[in-house]
Amino acid sequence: MSSSPRRTAPAVDRTAVRRAHDLVVGDGGGPTDGVRHLVLESWRRSMEFRLDPDRVVAATDLGEEELREYRRAHPLSLALPTIHRLLIRHTFDAGLIVAVGDRAGRLLWIDGDRELRRRAEDMLFVEGADWSERSAGTSAPGTALALDQGVQITQAEHFGRIAHPWSCTAVPVHDLDGGILGVIDITGGDDAVSPVTLPLLEATVAAVEAELRLQHFDEVVASAPRPRAAVVRPMLSVLGRDEAELEHGRDHESLGLRHSEILTLLAWHRGGLSAERLTELVYGRPDAVVTLRAEMVRLRKSLPASLALESRPYRVNQPLELDAQRVLAFLERGAHKVALGAYSGPVLPRSDAPGVIAIREELRGALRDAMLTDASADTLLDYARSDDAADDLEVWTACLRLLPARSPKRASVVSRIERIERDFARNALQP
Repeated sequence: MSSSPRRTAPAVDRTAVRRAHDLVVGDGGGPTDGVRHLVLESWRRSMEFRLDPDRVVAATDLGEEELREYRRAHPLSLALPTIHRLLIRHTFDAGLIVAVGDRAGRLLWIDGDRELRRRAEDMLFVEGADWSERSAGTSAPGTALALDQGVQITQAEHFGRIAHPWSCTAVPVHDLDGGILGVIDITGGDDAVSPVTLPLLEATVAAVEAELRLQHFDEVVASAPRPRAAVVRPMLSVLGRDEAELEHGRDHESLGLRHSEILTLLAWHRGGLSAERLTELVYGRPDAVVTLRAEMVRLRKSLPASLALESRPYRVNQPLELDAQRVLAFLERGAHKVALGAYSGPVLPRSDAPGVIAIREELRGALRDAMLTDASADTLLDYARSDDAADDLEVWTACLRLLPARSPKRASVVSRIERIERDFARNALQP
């Protein structure tokens, strides 16, 4: 897809654009020299919607729980890892925001530069807000959806004056039938409309659409009468589960607790473990090697034929994906929101195996540190509401510090902090 001049923001006389905005939007007429036709037409549509350029406020119509459920069910949630892999490093390095919206213009996920996200909240550029042209006037996400094409909007080209300090680039995402599924947007300063931003975003959208096609194909093949022939890496799910679930191809198998612990440790220590070391990690004492070996015999018999356990050292004969390691991988790439979404609870919470406890605490600590260090206010707030952080005073205090002074979320955060402090004081007084 090429970037045509019509939708790419050229080097413009910004003073002339601001003057034209005052004349056209404020008075309904006047010279339009220096204003792109794409922008002028969008201004006119915005005026037809009877929007006030001085009072444009993106609407929000979903509560937090409704938004959470809506995002979970939205097809673009499946493409978040691809979006973050291709965009998140660029946006952090350049000081930009990346936003993903649905086909109606509602912003579903926002990530990128933390300070910029905090500033953007002042114009209600937040998750759940409607940035369609009908609600917010001319903007890259709204105009891209209105025209069904990628666009760049620079500063005073926005209809609402509150957005004039910002620039943005957005490209629609299409489903398998060619209909609009949503939009991906990059917002910030001049870098948001640099010559490389639109091609970067178009390449990301192409990758997302290809990923969605592949996922659809996998679903079709999986539901076909014959099993698929492709080799699928086995997956061990242990987060928030008392016992692990092993997924291998189309087969799913629930494991007992002891077998769950052993496979978790072997998946985590991919280089393998000696019998003595594995014994210590499972049983917490070195004199249970005979017990371990008997357990390994039973585990070998219960595994699929293609998944074997090797000895000296003990290890799995092929890479075994662990959902806990995926969370760490997301954190290492800076994809905090995706990592939090993938973290469905502690590792095997019922296990008291020393090695599993160590993995559980390492992952929990890494997630907490990343949330406190780099997460946006909304992501940190989502984390604070999780079981791991529900009573974590430092996390809730950090939420309060990140939220803008006028954020309506501050009241509930202050209330939670006060409750935690009361509980702490009450417990301190008890003998």
